[in-house]
Amino acid sequence: MTSIRRYLQFVKPYRIQIIWTIIIGIIKFSIPLIIPMLIKYVVDDIIGNKGLAQDEKLHKLLLMMGVMVVVFVFLRPPIEYYRQYFAQWTSSKILYDIRDQMYTHIQKLSFRYFSNNRAGEIISRVINDVEQTKTFVTSGLMNLWLDIATIVLALVFMFYMNVKLTVISILLFPLYAFSVRYFFGNLRTLTRTRSQALAEVQSYLHERVQGMSVIKSFAIEEFEQTQFDKQNKNFLEKALKHTSWNAKSFAAVNTITDIAPLIVIGYSAYLVIQHQLSLGTMVAFFAYIDRLYNPLRRLVNSSTTITQSFASMDRVFEFLDEKYDIVDEPNARDLGEVKGDISFDHVSFAYENNGELVLKDIHLDVKKGETIALVGMSGGGKSTFVSLIPRFYDVTKGRITLDGVDIRQFKVQTLRDKIGVVFQDNILFSESVKNNILLGNPNASEEEVYQAAKAANAHDFILNLSDGYNTKVGERGVKLSGGQKQRVAIARVFLKNPPLLILDEATSALDLESEHLIQESLEALAKKRTTFIVAHRLSTITHANRIVLIEHGQIVEIGTHEELMAKKGNYYKLFQVQQLENKEQASV
Repeated sequence: MTSIRRYLQFVKPYRIQIIWTIIIGIIKFSIPLIIPMLIKYVVDDIIGNKGLAQDEKLHKLLLMMGVMVVVFVFLRPPIEYYRQYFAQWTSSKILYDIRDQMYTHIQKLSFRYFSNNRAGEIISRVINDVEQTKTFVTSGLMNLWLDIATIVLALVFMFYMNVKLTVISILLFPLYAFSVRYFFGNLRTLTRTRSQALAEVQSYLHERVQGMSVIKSFAIEEFEQTQFDKQNKNFLEKALKHTSWNAKSFAAVNTITDIAPLIVIGYSAYLVIQHQLSLGTMVAFFAYIDRLYNPLRRLVNSSTTITQSFASMDRVFEFLDEKYDIVDEPNARDLGEVKGDISFDHVSFAYENNGELVLKDIHLDVKKGETIALVGMSGGGKSTFVSLIPRFYDVTKGRITLDGVDIRQFKVQTLRDKIGVVFQDNILFSESVKNNILLGNPNASEEEVYQAAKAANAHDFILNLSDGYNTKVGERGVKLSGGQKQRVAIARVFLKNPPLLILDEATSALDLESEHLIQESLEALAKKRTTFIVAHRLSTITHANRIVLIEHGQIVEIGTHEELMAKKGNYYKLFQVQQLENKEQASV
């Protein structure tokens, strides 16, 4: 019930529209309830009335039909239109609000969450589960009340015609209610399990579509087909279990709703034979039985779909309840002008609570405008080191200060706004080159975009693309080469123009020509900025003010390139090994 109460908070702003939709719906569903009374009138008061002449009977019949034409042809269609329109409009607006909040929530989740959860499952919750909750609005908050109103109005007419026959008609109501409660009690759990299995299929498919180049390059299509079949079969099993229980519930409830009319037919026919009931009343009563039990059957259908929506609500709010690892302190303030002094004050870090420390007692003072290069073997903690500066993660122990202030005292968004990051594998969105550069500053002018691209050595190759700056780059920038992607990523940092810069192995996966162009861009970008460079190729960071060698999460050497080479420690050995490798590659 907690999920329902929370969902109703999204419904609350549209309660007036829902009330009006229900009122219009009651009018719409009330109109067909005239038909049984019309049948009774035609059978008993026109056809069966021996006191009327044939012309009088025809006149009364035509008059009645004229009134019904006006009601059903001119009055009912617009009522039906507005009922459907307002119902769909309201439910669509509610779903829009939920997805909007979920996207806001997604953007606040930390890197840790996305490392531990698959993108496909997140997408499934935002798309599939939210869509499933629509039934709660249309069926639970609107049609449910309309069906109940139809049942109540039908019973009023039936009691008016014959109390005893009406009591016979509703004898099986308690059995109907028990069946609904029994069968649909377990359906919520089964539906939730089914939704989870579907999300797993979607997650698996999302990953494999993105990695199709790997599947094809290793020629493992048959193996992957087998793996997908396992996921698909798991969903099939959950879906069939859900379907089986659903079918049992329909069989039981529909049997009850089918038996009730038979009882009414038998008893009303007996009364007609005994001359205790008119034929018109019997026919009208049977028509009302149809009006009475059709809504009950719809309520069964609604019970199934509403139960599914409850299960989806649970999954939506379970996702919305995910805690944020990175949050603003209650007294956090905006980060204004940045000088650029950064200090790591005995910082330790572990990815999991009580987990192994990735960084251990790091202490480093960096002055404004300095370029600090971080080097060492893979897995030593270099990328983790720089990811703590924009608070992609928070330190486990110690603190990081910016201009003497703990970075946790600044609002996260304003802190990150002052930092430019270029990764090894930069993500480009499947939009135009121009729009990807504008991510650095969405309010920038076209001229500013061009200047940023020129500074990143990207302008010339962009002009040679099929549509220049308006060329769509494809998902993750698939239509561009690695070097071109990096230059677009650097251009957007130029456009952002931040006082702090982080370059996380920005050139390690490139060919020599691209590396040379990008190295020029990065050196221009780093001028007069406090810069951290994570580098694999040591030859690219010899210009740094200081080089920090990190091994097993600890700083083991620090100094300029010349100082560290003269020391002939671990950095010297690493540099010599790379130089030897480069000579061997050049001679091949």
